[in-house]
Amino acid sequence: MGLVAVDAHYNAVQTALDVYEDLMKISYYSEFFGGPRFLTPDQISFIDHWEVENYRRKVSISDRQGRLSGKIALVTGAAQGFGNGIARSLFHENTHVVIADINDEAGLQLANELNSKSGKNKAFFVHADVSDPESVKKMINDAVLTFGGIDVLISNAGILQAGSLEEMEPEVFERITRINYVGYYLCAKFASRIMKIQHESCPEHFMDIIQINSKSGLRGSNKNFAYAGGKFGGIGLTESFALELIPYRIKVNSICPGNFFEGPLWSDPQKGLFVQYLKTGKVPGARTIEDVKAFYEQQVPAGRGCRIEDVMKAILYAIEQEYETGQAIPVTGGQVMLK
Repeated sequence: MGLVAVDAHYNAVQTALDVYEDLMKISYYSEFFGGPRFLTPDQISFIDHWEVENYRRKVSISDRQGRLSGKIALVTGAAQGFGNGIARSLFHENTHVVIADINDEAGLQLANELNSKSGKNKAFFVHADVSDPESVKKMINDAVLTFGGIDVLISNAGILQAGSLEEMEPEVFERITRINYVGYYLCAKFASRIMKIQHESCPEHFMDIIQINSKSGLRGSNKNFAYAGGKFGGIGLTESFALELIPYRIKVNSICPGNFFEGPLWSDPQKGLFVQYLKTGKVPGARTIEDVKAFYEQQVPAGRGCRIEDVMKAILYAIEQEYETGQAIPVTGGQVMLK
């Protein structure tokens, strides 16, 4: 005897399976004591009004549900930087999170940390190289086997290596493009297959593919053409995917953050962008890392770099709304204004 539970949310399915499993255990073990015996109406009334039960019920009701409770989100490049912050924030909203990254140590550490704080939602790490089709396919399959489906794909994994036309070698350009541009295509390709199947069983349910793009996808970037080119292309993919997938209630949008100065991409003392831009002379007259940072801070009307909470507000909007698709949403502090 078995049970197949189907619902739009993982938590509801898990509750049904837990109740069924408990029922089977009671049915089995009660036979050792003469068979099951049911509570009388008086006993049911006593438990229902018992102070301990009332307290348990009150605590259960008062638990914070979170804006995305029960949803299943897969975040690529989630072991560090923006991806790490996005995974943490989604988990805080009671989302089940698949942490996908090539950095096994950092990814497992994040999953274990989140699970140590969890209530009903869980975090799961999977090794993934978004430039490899087989790795992406396995990533999607592992997510489905673990949680039963995917509601939200956050395509965040990416790399940046600055350089002029004279300096950048073809193999470096190809590597950046393979991860930033082709990687987004591969993730959307295999995730959308699962989402289409989910649409068949629950046609009213909306799902999301969200690419973490960049302000460099909205405006060219001097001596950073490999990164900017991939991001410009990513918005083209977003618009095209959106047209193809909206009949399945799959929304596809890009979030275009400004510079995340606090993250390792910019601030790493060995290979961060502040160091790279100083070495390549991208900022005229800059002699120190502080000169480079000050130059970029002055470019932002809001007076600071982009933060995780800024990006999360855009992500939550993209997920919660049910009408916009194919959009590139700027989160740049006014540095890039759409026309």
